[in-house]
Amino acid sequence: MNEDRIAEIVGQWARERPDLDPTPLLIIGRIQQMAAALDTALRPPFAAADLGNGDFDVLAALRREGPPYTLTAGELSQRMLVTTGAVTKRVDRLIARGLVSRSVSAADARGRVVGLTSAGVALTDRLIEEHLANEAAILRGLGDSDRRTLERLLAAMNRTLDSRDSGPWGGGQAG
Repeated sequence: MNEDRIAEIVGQWARERPDLDPTPLLIIGRIQQMAAALDTALRPPFAAADLGNGDFDVLAALRREGPPYTLTAGELSQRMLVTTGAVTKRVDRLIARGLVSRSVSAADARGRVVGLTSAGVALTDRLIEEHLANEAAILRGLGDSDRRTLERLLAAMNRTLDSRDSGPWGGGQAG
């Protein structure tokens, strides 16, 4: 599907339901289309490293903490915006690969922390370079001014989505 197809869908809805404003699809439909395309474009380096969906998020969250590269499962959950159950599954996969470890917390003997191993640090450092280069290549068609405008608009849209609990929201699928 391309941008013309999104506009075509909007035109069809305008014709079939002239009482409705289908123009939000011009934005939301394109964002959904781009999300799928971005996943396809950004996934290869992680797949080549044999990382499952979300595994790099664990590694990156730990690496961003700086030495000693440790967080609790709850802290990882907050930083990655996923449930602690999802964190546990990802951590278990990464432990099996020798990329992270789980140990007793120095602050609370009842708690556990997840930490990067030296292999995890090395892999994360290599992959973040590839990942950022990949993202930069995707954005190369936008000038600095367009990038700043897009950053601002996406941040505003995120704020709107974050406040969705206070208002009525429908499904989430484009037309």
